[in-house]
Amino acid sequence: MVLLAAPVSAEELRIITSYQADVVDPMLEAFGRSRPDIRIRVLNKNTHAAVDEVLAGNDRGFDLFWASAPEAFVVLDKAGRLADLGDGPYADFAWSAVGWTWRAPRDGPVPQDWNDLLDPAFTQGIAMSHPMRSGTMHSLLETILQDRGWQAGWAWILELAGQLNTISARSFGVLEGVERGDFAIGLTIDFLALARDGLVFRYGRPVILIPARIAALQGGTQPEAAKVFIDFVLSSEGQRILLRPDIRRIPVDPEIRAELSESLDPAIRAALNFSWSRYDPELAARRYWQVKQLFEAFVARDLLLRRDLWRRLRALDDAPPAERARIRRLLTWMPLTEHQARSVPTDRETLLEWSERSHTILRDAEALIRALEQP
Repeated sequence: MVLLAAPVSAEELRIITSYQADVVDPMLEAFGRSRPDIRIRVLNKNTHAAVDEVLAGNDRGFDLFWASAPEAFVVLDKAGRLADLGDGPYADFAWSAVGWTWRAPRDGPVPQDWNDLLDPAFTQGIAMSHPMRSGTMHSLLETILQDRGWQAGWAWILELAGQLNTISARSFGVLEGVERGDFAIGLTIDFLALARDGLVFRYGRPVILIPARIAALQGGTQPEAAKVFIDFVLSSEGQRILLRPDIRRIPVDPEIRAELSESLDPAIRAALNFSWSRYDPELAARRYWQVKQLFEAFVARDLLLRRDLWRRLRALDDAPPAERARIRRLLTWMPLTEHQARSVPTDRETLLEWSERSHTILRDAEALIRALEQP
Protein backbone atom coordinates (compact mmCIF):
# COMPACT_ATOMS: atom_id res chain seq x y z
CA MET A 1 0.00 0.00 0.00
CA VAL A 2 1.41 3.36 -1.05
CA LEU A 3 0.47 6.64 0.54
CA LEU A 4 0.54 9.61 -1.83
CA ALA A 5 1.49 13.10 -0.72
CA ALA A 6 -2.07 14.33 -1.12
CA PRO A 7 -4.06 16.76 1.04
CA VAL A 8 -5.26 15.12 4.23
CA SER A 9 -8.89 14.11 4.07
CA ALA A 10 -11.07 15.02 7.03
CA GLU A 11 -12.12 11.35 7.16
CA GLU A 12 -8.71 9.74 6.66
CA LEU A 13 -6.49 8.14 9.31
CA ARG A 14 -2.87 7.93 8.16
CA ILE A 15 -0.50 5.26 9.49
CA ILE A 16 3.24 4.94 8.93
CA THR A 17 4.53 1.48 9.80
CA SER A 18 7.43 -0.88 9.33
CA TYR A 19 5.01 -3.80 9.00
CA GLN A 20 4.29 -5.40 5.65
CA ALA A 21 0.74 -5.77 4.37
CA ASP A 22 0.38 -9.39 5.51
CA VAL A 23 0.85 -8.21 9.11
CA VAL A 24 -1.21 -5.03 8.87
CA ASP A 25 -4.13 -6.01 6.64
CA PRO A 26 -5.90 -8.46 9.01
CA MET A 27 -6.04 -5.78 11.71
CA LEU A 28 -7.20 -3.12 9.23
CA GLU A 29 -9.91 -5.38 7.82
CA ALA A 30 -11.29 -6.20 11.26
CA PHE A 31 -11.18 -2.55 12.30
CA GLY A 32 -12.93 -1.56 9.07
CA ARG A 33 -15.81 -3.90 9.84
CA SER A 34 -16.34 -2.26 13.23
CA ARG A 35 -15.66 1.32 12.10
CA PRO A 36 -16.46 1.66 8.38
CA ASP A 37 -16.70 5.42 8.85
CA ILE A 38 -12.91 5.73 9.37
CA ARG A 39 -10.92 5.45 6.17
CA ILE A 40 -7.28 4.37 6.56
CA ARG A 41 -4.23 4.84 4.36
CA VAL A 42 -0.94 3.14 5.16
CA LEU A 43 2.67 3.73 4.21
CA ASN A 44 5.15 0.91 4.73
CA LYS A 45 8.57 2.33 5.54
CA ASN A 46 11.52 0.85 7.44
CA THR A 47 11.78 1.99 11.04
CA HIS A 48 14.91 4.09 10.57
CA ALA A 49 13.42 6.01 7.63
CA ALA A 50 10.07 6.42 9.39
CA VAL A 51 11.75 7.90 12.47
CA ASP A 52 13.72 10.28 10.25
CA GLU A 53 10.54 11.46 8.53
CA VAL A 54 8.69 12.08 11.78
CA LEU A 55 11.68 13.84 13.35
CA ALA A 56 11.87 16.08 10.27
CA GLY A 57 8.37 17.37 11.01
CA ASN A 58 5.83 14.77 9.84
CA ASP A 59 4.99 16.95 6.84
CA ARG A 60 2.66 14.31 5.37
CA GLY A 61 0.51 14.37 8.48
CA PHE A 62 0.73 10.78 9.71
CA ASP A 63 -1.52 10.10 12.67
CA LEU A 64 0.00 6.83 13.91
CA PHE A 65 3.41 5.15 14.03
CA TRP A 66 3.30 1.34 14.34
CA ALA A 67 6.47 -0.77 14.67
CA SER A 68 8.36 -3.48 16.55
CA ALA A 69 11.43 -1.48 17.65
CA PRO A 70 10.42 0.10 20.99
CA GLU A 71 13.49 2.34 21.20
CA ALA A 72 12.24 4.22 18.12
CA PHE A 73 9.23 5.36 20.15
CA VAL A 74 11.46 6.55 22.97
CA VAL A 75 13.55 8.55 20.47
CA LEU A 76 10.41 10.18 19.06
CA ASP A 77 8.98 10.82 22.52
CA LYS A 78 12.14 12.55 23.74
CA ALA A 79 12.04 14.70 20.61
CA GLY A 80 8.45 15.73 21.38
CA ARG A 81 7.04 14.04 18.29
CA LEU A 82 4.47 11.78 19.98
CA ALA A 83 0.98 12.90 20.96
CA ASP A 84 -0.32 11.72 24.33
CA LEU A 85 -3.98 10.83 23.78
CA GLY A 86 -4.59 10.26 27.47
CA ASP A 87 -2.91 6.93 28.20
CA GLY A 88 0.75 7.85 27.73
CA PRO A 89 2.84 8.59 24.63
CA TYR A 90 2.70 5.02 23.27
CA ALA A 91 1.08 1.65 23.89
CA ASP A 92 2.62 -1.83 23.92
CA PHE A 93 0.41 -4.22 21.97
CA ALA A 94 2.56 -7.37 21.53
CA TRP A 95 5.72 -9.12 22.72
CA SER A 96 8.48 -10.46 20.51
CA ALA A 97 11.98 -11.88 20.83
CA VAL A 98 14.83 -12.44 18.40
CA GLY A 99 16.70 -15.53 17.25
CA TRP A 100 17.36 -17.35 13.98
CA THR A 101 15.55 -19.42 11.40
CA TRP A 102 16.33 -22.14 8.85
CA ARG A 103 14.49 -24.07 6.19
CA ALA A 104 13.20 -27.52 7.09
CA PRO A 105 14.28 -30.18 6.58
CA ARG A 106 17.94 -29.29 7.04
CA ASP A 107 20.88 -31.62 6.57
CA GLY A 108 23.63 -30.82 9.00
CA PRO A 109 23.80 -29.06 12.35
CA VAL A 110 21.56 -26.22 13.52
CA PRO A 111 22.62 -23.58 16.08
CA GLN A 112 21.33 -24.21 19.58
CA ASP A 113 22.46 -20.91 21.13
CA TRP A 114 24.04 -17.57 20.16
CA ASN A 115 27.58 -18.89 20.46
CA ASP A 116 26.81 -21.77 18.09
CA LEU A 117 26.33 -19.18 15.35
CA LEU A 118 30.09 -18.58 15.58
CA ASP A 119 30.92 -22.21 14.81
CA PRO A 120 33.00 -22.55 11.60
CA ALA A 121 30.35 -24.96 10.34
CA PHE A 122 28.16 -21.91 9.62
CA THR A 123 30.85 -19.77 7.96
CA GLN A 124 29.30 -17.67 5.16
CA GLY A 125 26.02 -19.41 5.84
CA ILE A 126 24.29 -16.69 7.91
CA ALA A 127 22.34 -13.64 6.76
CA MET A 128 21.10 -10.59 8.61
CA SER A 129 19.61 -7.26 7.64
CA HIS A 130 21.21 -3.87 8.24
CA PRO A 131 20.13 -2.09 11.45
CA MET A 132 19.99 1.19 9.52
CA ARG A 133 17.21 -0.35 7.43
CA SER A 134 15.66 -2.76 9.91
CA GLY A 135 14.31 -1.94 13.35
CA THR A 136 14.19 -5.69 13.99
CA MET A 137 17.92 -6.05 13.46
CA HIS A 138 18.69 -3.02 15.60
CA SER A 139 16.71 -4.70 18.37
CA LEU A 140 18.70 -7.90 17.80
CA LEU A 141 22.01 -6.04 18.21
CA GLU A 142 20.68 -4.39 21.35
CA THR A 143 19.56 -7.76 22.70
CA ILE A 144 23.17 -8.97 22.40
CA LEU A 145 24.64 -5.76 23.84
CA GLN A 146 22.20 -5.66 26.75
CA ASP A 147 22.74 -9.31 27.61
CA ARG A 148 26.54 -9.41 27.26
CA GLY A 149 27.58 -5.84 27.89
CA TRP A 150 29.14 -3.32 25.52
CA GLN A 151 32.59 -4.81 24.89
CA ALA A 152 31.64 -8.50 25.00
CA GLY A 153 28.55 -7.79 22.90
CA TRP A 154 30.55 -6.06 20.19
CA ALA A 155 33.15 -8.83 20.29
CA TRP A 156 30.40 -11.32 19.46
CA ILE A 157 29.02 -9.09 16.69
CA LEU A 158 32.46 -8.60 15.14
CA GLU A 159 33.08 -12.33 15.16
CA LEU A 160 29.65 -12.94 13.68
CA ALA A 161 30.74 -10.75 10.75
CA GLY A 162 33.14 -13.55 9.80
CA GLN A 163 30.15 -15.89 9.44
CA LEU A 164 27.94 -13.71 7.28
CA ASN A 165 26.90 -14.53 3.75
CA THR A 166 25.22 -11.18 3.26
CA ILE A 167 23.73 -8.12 4.93
CA SER A 168 20.28 -7.67 3.44
CA ALA A 169 18.62 -4.29 2.93
CA ARG A 170 15.42 -5.50 4.56
CA SER A 171 14.22 -8.05 7.10
CA PHE A 172 12.03 -9.87 4.58
CA GLY A 173 15.03 -10.29 2.31
CA VAL A 174 16.63 -12.51 4.95
CA LEU A 175 13.57 -14.76 5.18
CA GLU A 176 13.17 -14.97 1.42
CA GLY A 177 16.84 -15.90 1.06
CA VAL A 178 16.50 -18.70 3.60
CA GLU A 179 13.41 -20.00 1.82
CA ARG A 180 15.28 -20.02 -1.53
CA GLY A 181 18.30 -21.74 0.00
CA ASP A 182 20.64 -18.80 -0.65
CA PHE A 183 21.97 -19.19 2.88
CA ALA A 184 21.37 -21.62 5.70
CA ILE A 185 20.56 -19.42 8.69
CA GLY A 186 18.75 -16.09 8.95
CA LEU A 187 18.78 -13.80 11.96
CA THR A 188 15.28 -12.49 12.56
CA ILE A 189 12.45 -11.81 14.99
CA ASP A 190 10.02 -14.55 15.94
CA PHE A 191 6.77 -13.51 14.26
CA LEU A 192 8.35 -12.95 10.84
CA ALA A 193 9.62 -16.54 10.71
CA LEU A 194 6.85 -18.31 12.62
CA ALA A 195 4.18 -17.16 10.18
CA ARG A 196 6.00 -18.66 7.15
CA ASP A 197 5.49 -22.30 6.20
CA GLY A 198 8.64 -24.39 5.94
CA LEU A 199 10.79 -22.31 8.30
CA VAL A 200 11.91 -23.36 11.77
CA PHE A 201 12.60 -20.63 14.35
CA ARG A 202 14.75 -20.85 17.47
CA TYR A 203 14.87 -18.21 20.20
CA GLY A 204 18.26 -17.00 21.35
CA ARG A 205 18.89 -17.77 25.02
CA PRO A 206 18.35 -16.02 27.29
CA VAL A 207 15.06 -14.88 25.79
CA ILE A 208 14.75 -11.11 26.14
CA LEU A 209 11.22 -9.91 25.41
CA ILE A 210 10.82 -6.84 23.21
CA PRO A 211 7.57 -4.82 23.29
CA ALA A 212 6.02 -3.86 19.94
CA ARG A 213 4.29 -0.48 20.06
CA ILE A 214 1.86 1.91 18.48
CA ALA A 215 1.66 5.67 19.07
CA ALA A 216 -0.13 8.82 17.91
CA LEU A 217 2.03 11.48 16.28
CA GLN A 218 2.28 15.22 16.57
CA GLY A 219 1.20 16.76 13.30
CA GLY A 220 -1.55 14.22 12.73
CA THR A 221 -5.01 15.55 11.94
CA GLN A 222 -7.20 12.73 13.27
CA PRO A 223 -6.45 12.32 17.01
CA GLU A 224 -9.88 10.90 17.80
CA ALA A 225 -9.68 8.29 15.05
CA ALA A 226 -6.10 7.51 16.12
CA LYS A 227 -7.25 6.80 19.66
CA VAL A 228 -10.10 4.63 18.40
CA PHE A 229 -7.64 2.56 16.34
CA ILE A 230 -5.19 2.16 19.25
CA ASP A 231 -8.07 1.11 21.50
CA PHE A 232 -9.09 -1.48 18.92
CA VAL A 233 -5.56 -2.93 18.68
CA LEU A 234 -5.56 -3.30 22.48
CA SER A 235 -9.11 -4.67 22.68
CA SER A 236 -9.91 -8.35 23.04
CA GLU A 237 -10.87 -8.52 19.37
CA GLY A 238 -7.67 -6.81 18.24
CA GLN A 239 -5.46 -8.87 20.53
CA ARG A 240 -7.07 -12.09 19.35
CA ILE A 241 -6.20 -11.22 15.74
CA LEU A 242 -2.55 -11.50 16.77
CA LEU A 243 -3.10 -15.22 17.40
CA ARG A 244 -3.87 -15.94 13.75
CA PRO A 245 -1.43 -18.47 12.22
CA ASP A 246 -0.50 -15.96 9.51
CA ILE A 247 0.50 -13.36 12.15
CA ARG A 248 1.78 -15.33 15.18
CA ARG A 249 2.30 -12.42 17.60
CA ILE A 250 2.33 -12.70 21.41
CA PRO A 251 -0.49 -10.48 22.76
CA VAL A 252 0.12 -8.21 25.74
CA ASP A 253 -3.34 -9.08 27.07
CA PRO A 254 -2.68 -11.98 29.49
CA GLU A 255 -6.16 -13.46 29.06
CA ILE A 256 -5.84 -13.60 25.27
CA ARG A 257 -2.24 -14.80 25.58
CA ALA A 258 -3.44 -17.69 27.74
CA GLU A 259 -5.00 -19.16 24.60
CA LEU A 260 -1.43 -19.67 23.35
CA SER A 261 -0.24 -21.42 26.49
CA GLU A 262 0.23 -24.81 24.87
CA SER A 263 2.02 -23.53 21.77
CA LEU A 264 4.24 -20.91 23.42
CA ASP A 265 7.90 -21.81 23.68
CA PRO A 266 8.65 -22.69 27.34
CA ALA A 267 11.43 -20.08 27.37
CA ILE A 268 8.88 -17.42 26.37
CA ARG A 269 6.51 -18.53 29.11
CA ALA A 270 9.34 -18.27 31.64
CA ALA A 271 10.48 -14.87 30.34
CA LEU A 272 6.98 -13.43 30.69
CA ASN A 273 7.22 -14.07 34.41
CA PHE A 274 10.56 -12.36 35.07
CA SER A 275 11.43 -8.66 34.86
CA TRP A 276 15.09 -9.38 34.06
CA SER A 277 14.04 -10.82 30.73
CA ARG A 278 12.66 -7.48 29.56
CA TYR A 279 14.33 -5.42 26.86
CA ASP A 280 15.41 -1.90 27.92
CA PRO A 281 14.16 0.51 25.23
CA GLU A 282 15.43 3.53 27.18
CA LEU A 283 18.99 2.22 27.08
CA ALA A 284 18.63 1.35 23.40
CA ALA A 285 17.30 4.84 22.66
CA ARG A 286 20.22 6.56 24.40
CA ARG A 287 22.63 4.95 21.91
CA TYR A 288 20.17 4.55 19.03
CA TRP A 289 22.22 6.28 16.33
CA GLN A 290 25.61 5.18 17.66
CA VAL A 291 24.88 1.43 17.50
CA LYS A 292 23.67 1.77 13.90
CA GLN A 293 26.70 3.78 12.83
CA LEU A 294 29.15 1.52 14.64
CA PHE A 295 27.67 -1.45 12.81
CA GLU A 296 28.01 0.37 9.51
CA ALA A 297 31.62 1.41 10.24
CA PHE A 298 32.94 -1.81 11.80
CA VAL A 299 30.87 -4.50 10.07
CA ALA A 300 29.11 -3.43 6.89
CA ARG A 301 31.79 -1.29 5.22
CA ASP A 302 34.61 -3.82 5.49
CA LEU A 303 32.53 -7.00 5.61
CA LEU A 304 34.45 -8.84 2.88
CA LEU A 305 37.84 -8.04 4.41
CA ARG A 306 36.78 -8.90 7.96
CA ARG A 307 35.20 -12.14 6.77
CA ASP A 308 38.32 -13.10 4.86
CA LEU A 309 40.57 -12.39 7.84
CA TRP A 310 38.51 -14.70 10.04
CA ARG A 311 38.83 -17.41 7.37
CA ARG A 312 42.59 -16.97 7.18
CA LEU A 313 42.97 -16.94 10.96
CA ARG A 314 41.11 -20.24 11.28
CA ALA A 315 43.41 -21.77 8.67
CA LEU A 316 46.47 -21.05 10.85
CA ASP A 317 46.17 -24.28 12.81
CA ASP A 318 49.91 -24.58 13.39
CA ALA A 319 50.54 -20.97 14.38
CA PRO A 320 51.66 -20.20 17.96
CA PRO A 321 48.57 -19.89 20.20
CA ALA A 322 49.75 -16.52 21.53
CA GLU A 323 49.93 -15.08 18.01
CA ARG A 324 46.52 -16.44 17.08
CA ALA A 325 45.08 -14.96 20.29
CA ARG A 326 46.65 -11.59 19.45
CA ILE A 327 45.00 -11.56 16.03
CA ARG A 328 41.69 -12.69 17.50
CA ARG A 329 41.79 -9.77 19.96
CA LEU A 330 42.19 -7.37 17.06
CA LEU A 331 39.32 -8.92 15.10
CA THR A 332 36.97 -8.72 18.11
CA TRP A 333 38.09 -5.31 19.38
CA MET A 334 35.65 -2.42 19.56
CA PRO A 335 38.01 0.50 20.26
CA LEU A 336 35.24 2.84 21.42
CA THR A 337 33.56 2.64 24.80
CA GLU A 338 29.87 3.42 24.94
CA HIS A 339 30.67 6.78 26.56
CA GLN A 340 33.14 7.65 23.80
CA ALA A 341 30.66 6.66 21.09
CA ARG A 342 27.92 8.78 22.61
CA SER A 343 30.12 11.83 23.16
CA VAL A 344 30.67 12.64 19.47
CA PRO A 345 28.23 13.87 16.79
CA THR A 346 26.42 11.20 14.80
CA ASP A 347 27.29 12.75 11.44
CA ARG A 348 29.07 11.69 8.27
CA GLU A 349 32.46 12.86 9.57
CA THR A 350 32.16 10.63 12.63
CA LEU A 351 31.11 7.67 10.49
CA LEU A 352 34.12 8.16 8.23
CA GLU A 353 36.44 8.45 11.24
CA TRP A 354 35.06 5.26 12.77
CA SER A 355 35.33 3.46 9.43
CA GLU A 356 38.98 4.46 9.19
CA ARG A 357 39.66 3.15 12.70
CA SER A 358 38.05 -0.15 11.80
CA HIS A 359 40.05 -0.40 8.59
CA THR A 360 43.31 0.34 10.41
CA ILE A 361 42.64 -2.44 12.93
CA LEU A 362 41.86 -4.89 10.14
CA ARG A 363 45.04 -3.99 8.25
CA ASP A 364 47.06 -4.54 11.44
CA ALA A 365 45.42 -7.96 11.83
CA GLU A 366 46.08 -8.75 8.18
CA ALA A 367 49.78 -7.93 8.56
CA LEU A 368 50.05 -10.33 11.48
CA ILE A 369 48.20 -13.03 9.55
CA ARG A 370 50.37 -12.54 6.50
CA ALA A 371 53.53 -12.93 8.58
CA LEU A 372 52.24 -16.25 9.94
CA GLU A 373 51.23 -17.43 6.48
CA GLN A 374 54.80 -17.06 5.16
CA PRO A 375 56.55 -20.45 4.67
